Amino acid sequence: MTTLIGKTAIVTGGSRGIGLAIARALVTSDVNVMITGTKEKPLEDAIRELGALAMAQRADVRDYADVERAFNAAATHFGGVDILVNNAGVGIFTPVANMSIDQWHQVIETNVTGAFHCSRAVLPHLRKRGGGWIVNISSLSGTNPFANGAAYCASKAALNAFSESLMQEVRHDGIRVTTVAPGSVNTSFADHDSGAEWKLSPDDVAHAVVDLLDHPPRSLPSRVEIRPAKPPKKG
Repeated sequence: MTTLIGKTAIVTGGSRGIGLAIARALVTSDVNVMITGTKEKPLEDAIRELGALAMAQRADVRDYADVERAFNAAATHFGGVDILVNNAGVGIFTPVANMSIDQWHQVIETNVTGAFHCSRAVLPHLRKRGGGWIVNISSLSGTNPFANGAAYCASKAALNAFSESLMQEVRHDGIRVTTVAPGSVNTSFADHDSGAEWKLSPDDVAHAVVDLLDHPPRSLPSRVEIRPAKPPKKG
């Protein structure tokens, strides 16, 4: 991973789950990392684990001013920004008839508007560096909707379309945009049971992200799907 040494990455939602696994893998590859989140205690715990190459900023991706402040802090602390991983996400799984208006907005504004806020805020920093990466953590549910997941599935479908459009806008600036879409991951996301051993590990997703970032500049793997190798058989 020699091409990543000394780079600086921002990982949103980086205090736990997939985000923390990605931050850990980046630090292991000698990348400076800033993680963001909305709760102080998980951020503090994560920084103790990640060590000297990491910093944390409390930031809500739904608030553009919050995002801009945090990203400027990372650029000041590390001397610039090379990589953004849009990982912050919310999942609320309930029938449309039962979903509150606030719940709908929470999912869409975090998963879609949050990615827009962060991408918009990081672009000037990436252009200063002459290029970089934006990695958007999506989901297979963006192309495989399921009952009781209307808001979440819609948000990931929108994130896929956003990523594709952004990729076409900035590729000639040396900025590569890619979407990583995992299937079921063994985390406590959205209060789902984290005990299913057949599911992907957060480290599996992190491994894919770091591999992407180490691709040679001439290549742009714009979408990666990751599935559990042996999910339960249906029927």
